[in-house]
Amino acid sequence: MNLDENLIIYAPLALLLVVVIWIVRVEVKLNRFLKGKDARTLEDTIRSIDEGLSQSQKFEKEMEEYLTSVEKRLRQSPQGIGVVRFNAFKGTGEGGNQSFAVTFANENGDGVVFSSIYSRDRVSVFSKPLSKWKSEYELSKEEKESLKKAKECM
Repeated sequence: MNLDENLIIYAPLALLLVVVIWIVRVEVKLNRFLKGKDARTLEDTIRSIDEGLSQSQKFEKEMEEYLTSVEKRLRQSPQGIGVVRFNAFKGTGEGGNQSFAVTFANENGDGVVFSSIYSRDRVSVFSKPLSKWKSEYELSKEEKESLKKAKECM
């Protein structure tokens, strides 16, 4: 019976010793993990990551606002450009294709048609405003062609 009494006493003590050693090892590993790099704690690391995330979200919002304003301005800027060169006075053929018609229009068809008539004595320049791809002034054949080219660029 002496053996049974010793077994009853030493078995739980041995088990207790194993559990204590296991707890100490887990504690050491946990402390090592929580210290992290440069003796920073896990909480500091999480706080730093959260700060970086907040900055990224703020930057994303600023970029969305900026892109919205850029898209708004882009819609108003000339995107369709059409150029036609021609000889206004075909009779003698002198001077070549010095005259031109050029159209600048945004995606809504708002803009302007410029035309220049070149002759030996002078140069005349005309501008005709556009609204929704139409002008209140009559367009020449060349101006209509430059308008068509500008529309095709869109």
